[in-house]
Amino acid sequence: MLKRFRSRRLSPSRKSSKPAKPQSDRTANMDLMQHIAELRKRLLIALAAMMIMTMAALYFGEGLIDILAEPIGGVDKLVSIEVTENIGVFMRVSLLAGFIASLPITLYQLIAFLMPGLMPNERRGLLIAIPFATLLFVAGVAFAYYVMLPTALPFLISFIGVKTTPRLSNYFKFVTNLMFWIGLSFETPLVVYVLARLKIVTARQLAKQWRVAVVVIAVIAAVATPTPDPINMGLLMLPLFLLYWLSVLLAVIAGRGRKEEPSTA
Repeated sequence: MLKRFRSRRLSPSRKSSKPAKPQSDRTANMDLMQHIAELRKRLLIALAAMMIMTMAALYFGEGLIDILAEPIGGVDKLVSIEVTENIGVFMRVSLLAGFIASLPITLYQLIAFLMPGLMPNERRGLLIAIPFATLLFVAGVAFAYYVMLPTALPFLISFIGVKTTPRLSNYFKFVTNLMFWIGLSFETPLVVYVLARLKIVTARQLAKQWRVAVVVIAVIAAVATPTPDPINMGLLMLPLFLLYWLSVLLAVIAGRGRKEEPSTA
């Protein structure tokens, strides 16, 4: 009788305890697969948007090439020595234009993927940041085109007094890479603002480390500038340093916003 009583008491607990762990593992796997599927969906939408914008930019490809060749004196100052070189440059310029045009859609897809884990006020803040991120990138591209290229190209072409006829593909690779990376560097204030909203950095930390920031900016300017002369380095360091202090200001605003959240809730 005692054995039967023990077996009756123990058997239900064994049946109920065994499925618990596999069920939690199955739920975790389902959640992970759902996140991966959602990320895949968002990436495909962003990629499709960039492809559509790139195809639209193909219509303006020749005009964009003429515009980007103006700092060196026009396309006539360049030489093409390979059969596929012209079409390669055409696609490169169109791809950069398509990336810039689809940037708001790409940023929205990234934010949409993060939205389920964000608070309502954080969602609004990130959505508002989309046009600012686009404008900052365009501002960086414009700075590279209107300020850096006109000062860098004469130095590069006239270096040691040897006549230079730039190659078409090399010139446009140089120009598009410069525009892309300078545009990306102009996103620094917005990135710092988001990090401050997430309490990863604070305005006080950034203000105390301004000397370190100067060294980092100098290194970035030395790597990003196409010429080794201090003039072009200074041209890039000045806006980057101003952007750093703009980042500090935005971190202050973000910190105040975080303090006001409990009172408004």
